[in-house]
Amino acid sequence: MKQEIEQLLAGAVTALVGSVLPQPPPPGALTIERTRDPQHGDFATNAAMRLAKPAGCKPRELAQKIIAALPASPLVARTEIAGAGFINFFLTPAAYGRELAALHERGDRYGRRDDDGIGRGERVLLEFVSANPTGPLHVGHGRQAAYGATLGNILAAVGFNVSREYYINDAGRQVDILAVSAWVRYLEACGETLPFPENGYRGDYVRALAQKLLAAEGAGLRRPAAAVLAGLPPDAPTGDKEAYIDALIARARDLIGADGFDRVLAGSLAEMIADIRDDLGQFGVTFDRWYSESTLEESGAIDRALARLERESRLYAQDGATWFRATAFGDEKDRVVVRENGQKTYFASDIAYHLEKRERGFQRLIDVLGADHHGYVARVRAGLTAMGEPGECLEVNLIQFVSLFRGGEKVPMGKREAQFVTLRQLREEVGNDACRLFYLMRSHDQPLDFDLELAKARTNENPVYYIQYAHARVASVMKQLDARGLSFDRAEGLAGAALLTGAQEQAVLGSLARYPEVLEQAALNRAPHAIVHYLRDLANTLHTYYNAEQFIVSDSRMRNARLALVLGVQQVIRNGLGLLGVSAPESM
Repeated sequence: MKQEIEQLLAGAVTALVGSVLPQPPPPGALTIERTRDPQHGDFATNAAMRLAKPAGCKPRELAQKIIAALPASPLVARTEIAGAGFINFFLTPAAYGRELAALHERGDRYGRRDDDGIGRGERVLLEFVSANPTGPLHVGHGRQAAYGATLGNILAAVGFNVSREYYINDAGRQVDILAVSAWVRYLEACGETLPFPENGYRGDYVRALAQKLLAAEGAGLRRPAAAVLAGLPPDAPTGDKEAYIDALIARARDLIGADGFDRVLAGSLAEMIADIRDDLGQFGVTFDRWYSESTLEESGAIDRALARLERESRLYAQDGATWFRATAFGDEKDRVVVRENGQKTYFASDIAYHLEKRERGFQRLIDVLGADHHGYVARVRAGLTAMGEPGECLEVNLIQFVSLFRGGEKVPMGKREAQFVTLRQLREEVGNDACRLFYLMRSHDQPLDFDLELAKARTNENPVYYIQYAHARVASVMKQLDARGLSFDRAEGLAGAALLTGAQEQAVLGSLARYPEVLEQAALNRAPHAIVHYLRDLANTLHTYYNAEQFIVSDSRMRNARLALVLGVQQVIRNGLGLLGVSAPESM
């Protein structure tokens, strides 16, 4: 309905060009918004106030001329001028009846605009989660997964061509630390006694990796503890844990050979990636592609990116390293792309990866990252710009931290020390539905306090229960209808929509008609939480209506009209929950 009111307004303003207005209004001047107070109508526009100056008249005078030029429409009952020049639109009952009919006709597709939506087929690469495969996914990764998956669904629903990608950080020092951690646990399983490195990964999952390694290699990679430890620098707390772990990695490569170490690393990575895939799959989160960082080097993508920067004179040598002139493109400092030892940096990989995304034909690059990546945007955007790509093609949404609370007490978490709650543990405790919706209740740029007890509660205070109960309540009504030997006549119900004049019925009709607008705004603002808040409000209107009226009444026209209305609520709740990745049960 909002789109049609916008078209009416545009038609009126166009008709005034040349007589009242000297030229067509600039883009964005003709906006329609829903009113907060029903006494002010259903929709309002400030177009007259924005166009009064070029028209050379007062806003209220221009508003009157716009109203006079509005094309006739069965949607609009009347208009009025308010305040300094707002134009308020009051819709006819038939407008909401027609929207209810459209809802029933479109069903699961209601609210979606795949072909003619605001996305206009723009190709979007949505990269999210991309957690280092050095441990299980924790609850912070879960929020990124829920946000990214839902954002992808919302963008696709309004016409973007979305591809979802997980970037596997399978190269570099962190995976070497994972491999050496697994090898030390393997040596322990073989009977060797040696201290575990302070900077190693300590979780029980590393012991599981060691057992898999033992099963695959037998004692073939066993080396005496004395040989492993001989000549190593002191570890923390008396020494430098970073120097120690690097020396231990070098010693492992020396003792078991490059091939042996690569087998440890490859086996450990394969196990961790398989675990992450399984965890996300059970969470309802899937990807179109799992992109390995190591393929960037193998394919020559990093060299191509650096060569492109070199051709543009964006690189320079200093202190034996190669630097990118990032400050020339808005970054706070220049960045090293090749270290003194000839190794390419993570930054070089990052800009090569994003250039490669553009080379694959993606127009918009959306990265969903943890809050600790706040400095990432400027430097990667600088790299893209320096390589001749539009910097604005990159969009980064930072996901703030999650804190778990149990019984009012905060649950301590720290990944390296293995004091963390995994996503799998959280899902097993509260269920996928609660995980998905609780993760999405707040805007992604705000910290989230996750109340475990509330997530499990079967009360109206639990938004998951409250929304799902509204869906199940409608199913219960239909079961009651069947038990009485009656059936729903959709055609009669939609034809009788004009009978829905009660305050609660009008509130439900108005709430239902907002869904397509909420979906569009959620996409534009990258705000899945808007869907959650909308569904909670819609559920509230249903529960209020249920408590105020009987649906299964003797008058068949009224009965079918009310059933058409509540079945519309059920459909929209099901559609919205589907975008969020939450189930819509028939019974609770």
